[in-house]
Amino acid sequence: MKSVIVIGMNVDAGVGWLNVEHCSMLLKPPLSLNFRFSPQTSIFRARNSRNSRMAPPILSLALPSNTGRVLSIQSHTVQGYVGNKSAVFPLQLLGYDVDPINSVQFSNHTGYPTFKGQVLNGQQLWDLIEGLEGNDLLFYTHLLTGYIGSESFLNTVLQVVSKLRSTNPGLSYVCDPVMGDEGKLYVPQELVSVYREKVVPVASMLTPNQFEAELLTGFRIQSEGHGQEACRLLHAAGPSKVIITSINIDGILLLIGSHQKEKGEPPRQFKIVIPKIPAYFTGTGDLMTALLLGWSNKYPDNLEIAAELAVSSLQAVLHRTLSDYKSAGHDPESTSLEIRLIQSQDDICTPQVKLKAEIYS
Repeated sequence: MKSVIVIGMNVDAGVGWLNVEHCSMLLKPPLSLNFRFSPQTSIFRARNSRNSRMAPPILSLALPSNTGRVLSIQSHTVQGYVGNKSAVFPLQLLGYDVDPINSVQFSNHTGYPTFKGQVLNGQQLWDLIEGLEGNDLLFYTHLLTGYIGSESFLNTVLQVVSKLRSTNPGLSYVCDPVMGDEGKLYVPQELVSVYREKVVPVASMLTPNQFEAELLTGFRIQSEGHGQEACRLLHAAGPSKVIITSINIDGILLLIGSHQKEKGEPPRQFKIVIPKIPAYFTGTGDLMTALLLGWSNKYPDNLEIAAELAVSSLQAVLHRTLSDYKSAGHDPESTSLEIRLIQSQDDICTPQVKLKAEIYS
């Protein structure tokens, strides 16, 4: 049966407009992936209050990609690849329309001797959301968040989640709960409880590292079994998909993933053993979460396949980065390394899977 849509008409311009909220209710696209509107819906037009004529159609809404439309709220640097600079380009290569909001804009990442720039506050974030809403531009299939430095900004992000889901109840929220690593906390302590009590319950997929998973669960991870149990605890709190992106057990680096398809059912869990590279890279966590979003949406019922593809892409990027620094005569163990993202686009689009997932029985 075809959907019947009532549209408003601009008599002067002779073209129609359709509210995005109405569209999401009438057409009911699949909740979080591969949604496709019918040809009859290619009439989206932004209303311009300053002009009696309609603005051109918003093509990312009128002719959406097969993958989705992502709002990414992360940091931004002018030089280098961290935050949105590390996440947006890979998602675009994988076919997503991505709208970035930069929580900070710095000259470079904070590992350099100096940096300068601006920090977005919660009200400024909300102003951007209201601007989008005022033009019926708030239909997103995914929300992606990374490093957030203040409690007020994180609470505003929670309001954004609620607002986006009021437009698209099927919104998938992919959260990288960036709080620290290797026992060191690098956000204010009060953010830990906000993540644990408010963010985890509304997340669709969570991508903590070992330390962050421990903070969120209050459970010490000292074995693979502990990693599996931490995933189960996080499922009970909210997200159906959990990937602990790095766990160090007796010198072996692991990724442990877990997908609980139905509440109350045992999750399907797996691990990927990751070879260690003797160097420190910036932006890898941001890239990894973006890749996991991109591939898990393409393989919604096979999180282990998505993880294999994401890990394989990341490993290829890191090896190319290492090789290029060595070619430039730089000792890769002497400083942190900026990843070679643009040069690795083939590895992002079509990764060669060399690291396979092992399913836990």
